[in-house]
Amino acid sequence: MSPPRPAYVATTAELLSVAESIAGQWRQVGAAGHLLARNIDTGEELGFDVSAPVPLASVVKVPLALVVLDRIAGRTLDPAMPVTVDPATKSLGPTGVAAFRYATTLAVADLIHQMLTVSDNASADALFDLIGVEAADERLREWGCAGIRVRHRMHRMYECAAGVAGDDFGLALELAIRDDRDGRDGTAGRHSIETLDPAYANVGSAAALVELLQRIWLDRISHPEATAELRRLMALQVFNQRLSSDLRADTVRVSGKTGTFLHLRHEIGVVTSDSGDRVAIAALTRSHRRASIAHDIDLAIGAAARSAFESLRR
Repeated sequence: MSPPRPAYVATTAELLSVAESIAGQWRQVGAAGHLLARNIDTGEELGFDVSAPVPLASVVKVPLALVVLDRIAGRTLDPAMPVTVDPATKSLGPTGVAAFRYATTLAVADLIHQMLTVSDNASADALFDLIGVEAADERLREWGCAGIRVRHRMHRMYECAAGVAGDDFGLALELAIRDDRDGRDGTAGRHSIETLDPAYANVGSAAALVELLQRIWLDRISHPEATAELRRLMALQVFNQRLSSDLRADTVRVSGKTGTFLHLRHEIGVVTSDSGDRVAIAALTRSHRRASIAHDIDLAIGAAARSAFESLRR
């Protein structure tokens, strides 16, 4: 049975053709997904399947950072306040404090930096513990971010995977792909790994994420000091294998945040040119094959970002 045709969105016939081409390229490399790209000044956009809720992995660190920065800007949280991360209870992860073997103490502002620049899970969970998962989700509701839900700490993803696969990460990956293949796409309790189920995961749609980025870049959410700092930190992300992989030039800047877990490979961000073009992009993908490394999918995301940016720039 062939997969259903994507639901395309585009403001012109030419942009629709670009969206169809990107969806076809993703299918060729064994990925399904959701894409929305929007010129945040003109409103022109292109994409497909933009409204479906998708487990976010580390992309959730962007709304988390905004909530924390909002408190700092509102003078209810001190950015210099020290927070100690205990290795016995910290989240797993290959970068930042998550990779440390001994207790370490960082200021709140430095936890945000680690969380966004090197996608440090331990720093993210320290911030979740500081402000509360439910409080972060409530703040997003107050801001009208209806398509984004925050439900758990980062470490919960690994706990749920270990709960069904033990220490066998390959088995967890195989289960994630099998559940997608069998059409388990949102029915509560049908996913083997709970944090891949949109009913229980941290989720966001491509449309909601692009809307959030647009509001951040136009200072239409939280405090201007908070959004400015979030833009600065997203521009410092060290990972360049996805959105920016095909956009490396002195005249173009990419401010982004990746998200990777099992078969999920995401990135959201804003591409800005020296001429003033600003395009917000959410690229959310799921791999169809059992591979912990898939450079072709990463590059396909980069190719999509370049095609979208070139098509949407004025």
